[in-house]
Amino acid sequence: MLKHLNMKNPVGWFEIPVNDMERAKTFYENVFQTKLTMEEMGPMQMAQFDWDFEAKGSTGTLIKSEGYEPAALGTIVYFTAPGLEEHLKRVEENGGKTLVPKMQIGEHGYIAHFLDCEGNRVAIHSREG
Repeated sequence: MLKHLNMKNPVGWFEIPVNDMERAKTFYENVFQTKLTMEEMGPMQMAQFDWDFEAKGSTGTLIKSEGYEPAALGTIVYFTAPGLEEHLKRVEENGGKTLVPKMQIGEHGYIAHFLDCEGNRVAIHSREG
């Protein structure tokens, strides 16, 4: 029997490529006011966001390894976080750049896009204004 993708919350993991792990780890810890946990898996360096297998949604890691390159084009990871304007302020204070300021997306809330300190396009979503 085929196993189907959970279409309600289909993403289970993400990896954000970095060139300078310490700089990127500090950037994300400051922007989202959280602590990332360092892991090494063979030649890969990873800084993991908190995770709970029983919780809804997904988690992921910053990753530094051969074959991983930061990019401003392609897939965009959306972090769920209230207070978009405060987060964008911390993005700018920590070496990132706002690409799309807070924008309403109808009944679904608000989004904003930014370029992180490594050159990745990342986004934030909030149901709140």
